[in-house]
Amino acid sequence: MTISRAADGGLADLDPQLAADLVANTGDLAVIVDRTGVVRAVVATDAELREAGIEQWVGQHWAQTVTVETRTKVDALLRDASSKSQGRRRQVNHVLPGGNDLPVSYTVMRVGRDGAFVAAGRDMRTMSALQQRLVEAQQAMERDYWRLRHVETRYRLLFQFAAETILVVDSATMRVMDANAAAGKLFGEPPEKLTGRAFPFGIVPDDLRAVSDAVGSARSFGKSADVRVRLARGGEAYSITASTFRQDSSTLLLVRFSSLEGDRLLSDGGERSRIAALLEQSPDAFVITDIVGSVTYANRAFLDLVQLSADEQVRGKDIGAWIGRPGADFEVFLAMLKRNGAVRLALTGARGIHGLSTEVEVSAAWLPDSDRPAIGFMLRDVGRRLAAGPHGARDLTRAVEQLTSLVGRVSLRELIRDTTDLVERHFIEAALELTDDNRTSAAEVLGVSRQSLYVKLRRHRLLDSQDNRLPGTE
Repeated sequence: MTISRAADGGLADLDPQLAADLVANTGDLAVIVDRTGVVRAVVATDAELREAGIEQWVGQHWAQTVTVETRTKVDALLRDASSKSQGRRRQVNHVLPGGNDLPVSYTVMRVGRDGAFVAAGRDMRTMSALQQRLVEAQQAMERDYWRLRHVETRYRLLFQFAAETILVVDSATMRVMDANAAAGKLFGEPPEKLTGRAFPFGIVPDDLRAVSDAVGSARSFGKSADVRVRLARGGEAYSITASTFRQDSSTLLLVRFSSLEGDRLLSDGGERSRIAALLEQSPDAFVITDIVGSVTYANRAFLDLVQLSADEQVRGKDIGAWIGRPGADFEVFLAMLKRNGAVRLALTGARGIHGLSTEVEVSAAWLPDSDRPAIGFMLRDVGRRLAAGPHGARDLTRAVEQLTSLVGRVSLRELIRDTTDLVERHFIEAALELTDDNRTSAAEVLGVSRQSLYVKLRRHRLLDSQDNRLPGTE
């Protein structure tokens, strides 16, 4: 034990054995305070405490050695000890020389002939660390709780607003654990009344075996193939898919119903599949959107046109991101559909994500009165057709008409430049035809020098690759 004391010997009025017993039996350190509140001695039993610099408290007012917010507790400890032999325990935080806090729980007694006080303290750093860890654990639990609440909220929103009928079924008891709003609409009952019912239900008896097979396949392999069933109410055809997932210690089944009715191409030997396969293999791009232009289907040719690799990259996106002028051409197509019922051979542009631009002809039709209004677009790449361009005098009118069709998609400066080049090439070819390919005579007919004519012939690529003759060497 080490005793740090003031120069005037503050412990002289106390029984040393009493002070030693007090520290040994009640705490980790003892602070001897005179009746004015000044620290006269500090007794510590722990080497770590002694090395922390507590001896610097000697000579200071006890309240000055603690943090501001705990100074009132020091005054309360001294006040309680003055009125009775022992006050209640209070915790204060001392400020150590290094800037760290030292939490100490004190009990103060008044002893000695001159009214001094002995404060027996217990080092609370371990307890404070445990309390801090507890608070941090509680905060982490609180964050996890709210994160799970947010996840659950998103799940509930997606679950309830999903267009497909979805049932969550206990794999062991085959009781419905949850059902979304679409399920209630499909089976004609509120979703909460479906909860607890044994699955399958609402299906014609002849198809119950197929449902049981699908459930067995999901239990064995995690997911079943699509199974076609008919509803007992109305006989509508649906495709059922079952998949398994774990929750806590239970295995649950996620059962989805996808409508097959209303698609007339499904019947008669799977004609719908054949037509879908043909559209997928079509060299012309085909894309289906909803009434506001959001893509719901795109074939391989469309993906190639816009330089994408998977239909997931376009599904749900605005078709205006790739076709026509963003925010403009789709509205024009929609107005034409409302007015005429179809769009025929409208010329516009397609843009790939890597910057490739292509001229396309667009034809479109729509189904405005169905349960899910849709617009089908057929797009044909005419870039090569336009690039080939007509040559010779007889095709000049057609070429100018095709250039005119580019108004609105190409700047005026580019149109004038292309038109000038086209007309210049046309007249050079006409002069060469008139002079039987005599370039000297053609230059005289055109009123230009032979050197100037050769420059234009090279620019328009009207010279043979092996023709490197100088002007005038006919």
